[in-house]
Amino acid sequence: MSADRTRQDRPPHAAVVYNPAKGAVDRIRETVQAAEERHSWGRSLWYPTDREDLGRRAAQDALAARPAVILVVGGDGTLRAVAEVVRGTEVPLAILPRGTGNLLARNLGIPLRDIGSAVRIAFAGASRKIDVGVVDFQRDDGSRASRTFLVMAGIGLDAEMAEHTNPLAKKHLGWLAYVAPIARSIIVNHHFSLRYRIDGGPARSTRAHTIIVGNCGTLAGNMLLLPGAVIDDGLLDVVMLRPEGRFGWARIGTRLTAQGVAHLSRFGRYLMRSAPSLRALAYARGRQFDVRFGLPHTMQLDGDGFGTIVSARITVHPSALRVCLPEE
Repeated sequence: MSADRTRQDRPPHAAVVYNPAKGAVDRIRETVQAAEERHSWGRSLWYPTDREDLGRRAAQDALAARPAVILVVGGDGTLRAVAEVVRGTEVPLAILPRGTGNLLARNLGIPLRDIGSAVRIAFAGASRKIDVGVVDFQRDDGSRASRTFLVMAGIGLDAEMAEHTNPLAKKHLGWLAYVAPIARSIIVNHHFSLRYRIDGGPARSTRAHTIIVGNCGTLAGNMLLLPGAVIDDGLLDVVMLRPEGRFGWARIGTRLTAQGVAHLSRFGRYLMRSAPSLRALAYARGRQFDVRFGLPHTMQLDGDGFGTIVSARITVHPSALRVCLPEE
C-alpha cells in the first residue's frame, strides 16, 4: 500500500497554533477534543508559538503535518505570522480570537467570546478565500524585508501604538492601554513629508500625521476607518489622516464613529455617501501603493511593530488565503 493511500485512509486532523502568552488553553483543548469526537476526526496536533518569530515556525510545523484545518489561537499578530506561511495553500485557517483588538475576527463576523462557536466553525463551517497584503520595505539601515498583513499596515500614530504600548497593559487593560500613546500623539500632532504613487501612477507629495493601508476597515468599538474596504475585492484602501489641531482629531473621531453606526443599515450607508468629505481624511484605493518618507518612520502590521522604515511597496495578493467562516 502506498504512503499516499495510507494518508488518504486516515481520518482528517486539525492543527492548533496557539500563543501561550494569551493565557491557558485548557478549555479550548476540551472543546476541540469534543469536536474531534463529534466529527470522527483524528487527534489534533498542538503547536505553541515562539516569541522570536511570532508563530512562523509553529505554522511551518503544522503545515508539514498536512492538516485539514489550522486553528489559530491568539490575536491579529499571531494570525498574521501564520498566514505568512500558509498563504497560497488550500489549507484553511480558523480563528479563535484571544488578542486585544481581534480586528480580523471582527471584520469576518467570528464570535469573539464564544469558544464553542469558534471551534464549531473550524470543524463544520464554510470557508472563503480572502486577499492578503504584502509589504516590501527598506529599513533606515538599508536592509530590506518582505512581510504579510491581513488587516492593516500603518505608519504614524498606528505604528507608535504598536511600538510603545506595554504588552502587560494590553493584557490587563485591553484597548484602554492605547489611551496614553494616542493622547501623546494628538497633543504633539506631528506631520511628516512623503511621496507616494498608486498603481504606478504619477508621484505625489504631501504631508500626513498617519497613513493606513487596509485590507478591511472596521476598528474596535465599531469605528469604521475604511468604509470602502472589502476583504476579497482584490484592492487595498488607503487613508491619510491630516488633522489640523485637536479639533481636527475630534472631527475625525466623530466621522469614524458615525461611519461605523451608518454602516449597519442600507439607509445609513446612503446617508454617509451623501455626506461631505472631510479634508482631514484623504482616501484612495488601488492594487499597489508605493511610499517614500523624508525621514524614517515606524511601521506596524496587524498590531506588530516592525521598526523604522524609509520606503515601502504595498501590494495586494487576491484570494491568497482560505479562512473558515460561519455558515450564512
